[in-house]
Amino acid sequence: MTPAPIPADEDERLSALRALLLLDTPPEERFDRLARFVAEQLDVPIALLTLVDGQRQWFKARVGLDATETPRDISFCGHAIMKNDFFIVEDASRDPRFSDNPLVTGEPHIRFYAGAPLSAPGGHRIGTLCVIDTVPRTLGPVELSILDALRRLANETVAGREDGE
Repeated sequence: MTPAPIPADEDERLSALRALLLLDTPPEERFDRLARFVAEQLDVPIALLTLVDGQRQWFKARVGLDATETPRDISFCGHAIMKNDFFIVEDASRDPRFSDNPLVTGEPHIRFYAGAPLSAPGGHRIGTLCVIDTVPRTLGPVELSILDALRRLANETVAGREDGE
């Protein structure tokens, strides 16, 4: 397993994340609605809006998963925040970075992961809108467009939160 890397701008990224005042807050319908919608549109059992903190990934919204957080070092989202574009793993059981990851070998038995990085207003990548399946799969152009559109909506929602909305 390859632990999730730490971005070069980690201190600034964490400051931007904390400035949003979202970590450890109660569920909010506007975020829950995004997670439900992406799960329905992409026909996946698990969808999450994650925030990647120093030692964990915390789920602001979740569908199909009871856990509220997982350790950052085993997180797929910790890998996804390293780039601006989608981070897609079509079959985690065959990917050397993840094949022995406890989220693959045990519950929730991740096989497919697609994460779209979310950014704070200053541009720091703070988390993801992601979808997970228990079977390998790919996303076609229409599905990628849906995920990208919902990522943009999630970014606007996150930015609105910072402004006190």
